[in-house]
Amino acid sequence: MNTGSSEPGEVALASDDTRPDEADGGQGLGSRAPEFIKARRALHLSWQVGVFIVGLAVVAAGIVMLPLPGPGWVVIFGGMAIWATEFVWAQLVLRWTKRKVTEAAQRALDPKVRRRNIILTTIGLVLVAAIAGFYLWKFGFVMPWKIEDQ
Repeated sequence: MNTGSSEPGEVALASDDTRPDEADGGQGLGSRAPEFIKARRALHLSWQVGVFIVGLAVVAAGIVMLPLPGPGWVVIFGGMAIWATEFVWAQLVLRWTKRKVTEAAQRALDPKVRRRNIILTTIGLVLVAAIAGFYLWKFGFVMPWKIEDQ
C-alpha cells in the first residue's frame, strides 16, 4: 500500500490486493510482539514497557548527539523505529516522516531547484573567498605560533 501521494492534500488509496490497515512490510498496524507474548496480558504489558524504555533510551541518546558529535537524527529515527514495533502512533509518525523525506528528495532533484542551489552555493563561495582575500590583504597571513608576545 502506498503511504502517501505525489500531490499534497491527496489521500492515498489501497489497491484491491491489499487491506487498508497494512503497512509497507505487509503487516497491519499494531504490535509486532510474538503471539505467545500477546496471548498473556501481563507479559504483553511488560513487553510494551520494555520496548518503550529501550526506545526512550535510544531517542534520548539521539537528542544528546544533536549538539555533540554523532548521528543524532539517525539515532532518533532508530528509536522511533523501535517504538514503531509496538505502538501505532510511532508507526504513523514514521510513515509521515518517510513520505515527507521522499517528497523533499524529489523536490531536491528538480532541475530548477538544483540550478538555484548551485547558483546560491557559488555566490556563497565567492563571498567567502572575497572576505578571506580581503582579510589576508589587510592583515596578512601569520601562523599563530609565529605571533610575538606583546
